[in-house]
Amino acid sequence: MRFEIMRLDDVDGSAIESTVVDAASVNRIVQQAAAIGQRIYIRPAETAAR
Repeated sequence: MRFEIMRLDDVDGSAIESTVVDAASVNRIVQQAAAIGQRIYIRPAETAAR
């Protein structure tokens, strides 16, 4: 499964940048964001139509 992770603006909470990662990378990214106090939003990534 893939997830979209958006980095959020500290002032208004709007999405600044977005990346799509595999499930194995989510924990590492969450830990990094927590260590520096970065706000992120995680949701399942859109899947391509088959």
